[in-house]
Amino acid sequence: QVHLVETGGGLVQAGGSLTLSCVASGDTFSKYAMAWFRQPPGQAREELATISGKGNILHFSDSVRGRFTISRDNAKNTVSLQMNNLFPEDTAVYYCAAFEVYGMGYEADYYGQGTQVTVSS
Repeated sequence: QVHLVETGGGLVQAGGSLTLSCVASGDTFSKYAMAWFRQPPGQAREELATISGKGNILHFSDSVRGRFTISRDNAKNTVSLQMNNLFPEDTAVYYCAAFEVYGMGYEADYYGQGTQVTVSS
């Protein structure tokens, strides 16, 4: 069982930046691919970025490419999402997730509780 806790959400003006962090506990962190998802109000959840246990980028959504950066620190059991040049349409609940196996047809095994990001215009 893996427990994920996200922090760093909040209210920011358009053009601003935020860094989200997710701390994992309960299992060997480095064996999981880690991802950030978001879910805007009334919309489906979107996978934004995924990083392998060794730090290789497995997925990056075109909607955030060039503005967001995913990274991980296995020594601290942490995965981060640096978000720059935020738009109002980035407003959503952001979730981190852990995959035991990542690939076509596989769902995340664990999700955090989510953190709200609100971007004002």
